[in-house]
Amino acid sequence: MFRRVLIANRGEIALRILRACHEMGIEAVCVYSEADRDAPYLRLADRAICIGPGPSKDSYLNISRIIAAAEIADVDAIHPGYGFLSERADFSQICRESKIEFIGPSPEAMRKLGDKVECKRTARAAKVPIFPGSEGEIEDEDEAAQIASDIGYPVIIKASAGGGGRGMRVCRNEASLRTNIRAAQQEALAAFGNGAVFIEKFLEHARHIEVQVLGDKHGHAVHLFERDCSIQRRHQKLIEEAPAPGVDRKKIAQLGEGAARLIKQADYAGAATVEFLMDANQQFYMLEVNTRVQVEHPVTELITGIDIVKASISVAAGEPLGFKQKDISVTGHAIECRINAEDPDHDFRPSAGLIETWRPAGGPGVRLDTHVSAGYRVPPNYDSMIGKLLIHDDSREEALARLGRSLNEFEVGPIKTTLPLYQRLLDNSDFRAGGVDIHYLERWMK
Repeated sequence: MFRRVLIANRGEIALRILRACHEMGIEAVCVYSEADRDAPYLRLADRAICIGPGPSKDSYLNISRIIAAAEIADVDAIHPGYGFLSERADFSQICRESKIEFIGPSPEAMRKLGDKVECKRTARAAKVPIFPGSEGEIEDEDEAAQIASDIGYPVIIKASAGGGGRGMRVCRNEASLRTNIRAAQQEALAAFGNGAVFIEKFLEHARHIEVQVLGDKHGHAVHLFERDCSIQRRHQKLIEEAPAPGVDRKKIAQLGEGAARLIKQADYAGAATVEFLMDANQQFYMLEVNTRVQVEHPVTELITGIDIVKASISVAAGEPLGFKQKDISVTGHAIECRINAEDPDHDFRPSAGLIETWRPAGGPGVRLDTHVSAGYRVPPNYDSMIGKLLIHDDSREEALARLGRSLNEFEVGPIKTTLPLYQRLLDNSDFRAGGVDIHYLERWMK
């Protein structure tokens, strides 16, 4: 097992990894930017090293500074968390070349699954359901128009190296497709340094279902069942829950088996999430694979009892998974609400600043993953998420009741957060029925 791990991240995920390391008897080294200098969790680290000014490009995205900090601290491994460098194959490669273990997949596995075009090829070989569309990168408008004509409109243009909705365009006719191909390529190039795009069939009213998977370096892979992430805005998830309400459990089992086959096919070691869209007939189509620990991993931890962060650390150290598929079962229902420092009543405008009031919810079945307390100043430099409120209970109905009680207890101010939005959603009959799609929130808020 590792002696000392550097955490190449910030905020709640840095604290989550730090706690896991300490429970495993591993020293935790945190890096931080000048904007995060006063973050309370840094006091819990065995060592904290400043890696630059506030902007991410000068700190959390600066590979040379992170590797230098790792060498100064004499660490055995680096955990990238999520976001920032977590899905950068070149970072994984540099860690390897620096004789530092990367807690995550190999660069080869990350490239195979992180690139959406290559991932589709691997999924096809693993017999995982994929969207009809282009076999690979689209080279020109005429090729795109022919493929779209074959599969039928609407179609969606996607960036091969992308995520978060960037480089993505929905097209309902050929004129729109030809107009948007070049724009999507340029946006993808600016955002990811890779202008490759492809096209797929677009589902109008899809639900977003994802499968948590774990693989080790000994050829084993398991799935930890699914999460429903259909409450989104601008392709960013806000509420996640498991099990997915109203979905055929036999189909979920088949989906999980396919997801496990996929990462095994890629020789993948670590935590990953295979994401699917589901149509009204409960037919599934693979969307992408996130080659890292996911923001919503605690939802799965609550229903399975498996610590995904600890498992990923153990796997990176060369240990086999400590359980088989038959050992994993689901208990109860879990829901996660992302607490973002945003104003949902004003188009989710960022709300950075000093938190004067912070009275979190508590009690049975309530988990709060956050790095925030009263007196913390939310910096404007990074993602707006400041915490995750998690609920677990015996059934979905009971979990929703517990969530309502917890949201009523939770007080944050004077900054704006997404908590009041979730209170309103709890009164929404469609949400309570569990039948919303990925565009529902945007329609409902208009």
